[in-house]
Amino acid sequence: MQKTILATDLDGTFLGGSDAQRAELYDWINARRDEIVLIYASGRSLTAMQDVLTGLPLHPDHIIADVGTSFYTGPQYLPHDGMEAWLDDCWATDARERIHAVLQNHPHLKAQSHIEGRRISCLYTDEALALAAREAVKPLGFDVLLSDNQYFDVLPRGVQKGPTLLRTLQALNLPPERTLVAGDTLNDLSLFQTGLAGVAVANREPLLSAAIADLSHVHQSELEGAAGVLEALRRFH
Repeated sequence: MQKTILATDLDGTFLGGSDAQRAELYDWINARRDEIVLIYASGRSLTAMQDVLTGLPLHPDHIIADVGTSFYTGPQYLPHDGMEAWLDDCWATDARERIHAVLQNHPHLKAQSHIEGRRISCLYTDEALALAAREAVKPLGFDVLLSDNQYFDVLPRGVQKGPTLLRTLQALNLPPERTLVAGDTLNDLSLFQTGLAGVAVANREPLLSAAIADLSHVHQSELEGAAGVLEALRRFH
């Protein structure tokens, strides 16, 4: 029997729902732990993920962090040489300097603290101003992702959770046809755009619902957070 790969967002998804719903999901996975490859795919940095890594009864096999711009593997969460080489190739050594030179003209963006990975991450409150800043950054050759009505991430062109997951599956020789992705905000959209089987939990961002409306391989669950993940995982596995 081939293993099932679950690549799941954390906040609002794997960590979403009630205590009872989370416990049911985690117990279900633990009972089948040798049948499941667990990948956390988060906007958080590895440092910001420490409370999850120490607080949950489940430890992931691999971690996609920083909106797809970092990757860690194994029980010690170490970098993977092949993935590191690919990610480094996508992020020029002068990327931060060039991006900051443009963003200094957009003071409404507030830099997030403790940001890791190959990205620049800010917070915004005015969508129109954030969209204007995105247009100013694009000519530099980077992607800008707005999500959850507050996050402004400048990323290497073509690097987000979804592309990094596909690279991960290839690097680790994991079967795409046995992979289920789960998420709830626009920074998970690239996971669903991979063509892999997916579940968008009920508490998803409305803009995500609109973006995946025509993606037949993505189940739009009526259950929130962990309950939505478990519903899809039971059926998929």
